[in-house]
Amino acid sequence: MNSSGQTMQHVSGNILTPEGWVKGELQFTDTIRAIQGEATQPDSNDDCYILPGFIDLHVHGAGGKDTMEGGEAIKVISRMHARHGTTSMLATTMTAPMSDLETALQALSGVCANRQTGAARVLGVHLEGPYINPGKLGAQPDFAHAGSLDQVKVLNSIAPIKLITLAPEVEGNLAIVSQLTALGMRVQLGHTLGTYEDGVAAMENGATSFTHLYNAMSRLDHRAPGMVGAALAHATYAEIIPDLLHVHAGAIKTALRAIPKLYCVTDSTSASGMPDGEYMLGRQVVHKCLGGVRLADGTLAGSTLTMDQALRNLVKIGLELDDASKRVSTYAADFLGVSDRGRLQADAYADLVVLDRDLNLIAVYIEGEKIDLKDA
Repeated sequence: MNSSGQTMQHVSGNILTPEGWVKGELQFTDTIRAIQGEATQPDSNDDCYILPGFIDLHVHGAGGKDTMEGGEAIKVISRMHARHGTTSMLATTMTAPMSDLETALQALSGVCANRQTGAARVLGVHLEGPYINPGKLGAQPDFAHAGSLDQVKVLNSIAPIKLITLAPEVEGNLAIVSQLTALGMRVQLGHTLGTYEDGVAAMENGATSFTHLYNAMSRLDHRAPGMVGAALAHATYAEIIPDLLHVHAGAIKTALRAIPKLYCVTDSTSASGMPDGEYMLGRQVVHKCLGGVRLADGTLAGSTLTMDQALRNLVKIGLELDDASKRVSTYAADFLGVSDRGRLQADAYADLVVLDRDLNLIAVYIEGEKIDLKDA
């Protein structure tokens, strides 16, 4: 034990630090105390990989539970994702009536304040809607309306809202972007039919990212660049769902060349970790089949992706492991302005994943707690 009574733990292998790979030992309690070893390239040995824990900023559900249910749902969700290497996450809501949103956030308040044993840290809330375009709902229920700063303040008083998705072309929404950012919230653009010009104007007002890039937004055309064009031309950050179903690998590679800190999300639903069948996504019935989740009309409705699979998919399409790691961890932390997660360095939280040479999880630690990976 150290002087504060905490048990010192250690893992050894190829450790990915901000300065590069180190072959050696990482010592930690709830935070990282030291990294000892020598610079290396992992292809020079057969040791395991030790990476920053995954950070997922777009999580609707898992294990048959949805954040909009309230109650104990978030505990099931955060534990399931922890078993797949997610050490921090944003609980993500759906477009819904205010009463439904209040119920959902009341259930999130406690877990945002205190992490549950065996569960990912819930950093706060991602409010996906209702301030979106009713003509580009995707799988969102039809409760979209113009943004309301007063509504956001009420919801934020219940549980901390870190991120809001909105459509900038909806009347009144552009004006509140700067007001939301002044409250310390991140604003990203999504579920939008907005033009390229709408996207640029929103970024000039403080919007800094795009929700599930390419999906549920106006497409790129050489004469009408759309919201996708605004992202590719101007964004530093954007979400993307790398399940290789929502977005073609070639489109992911295009975004990687254009958006320096493109980061991955799962957009996972209650069907994640569950067998094929019917599940709920907010007020919508969705169907898990053929490797995806869809509405009855075939519209993609979130995913069953986990962040460990997201990492493997990035490597599969050609990314180096150190680059892929940043896109499932570090860049999401950077986007939120969180400096003590998403990187393996002294004094950061001991959020880390240990993987074998095939990138399968061996161990997950969240704030120093070793997570039971059974049923993962």
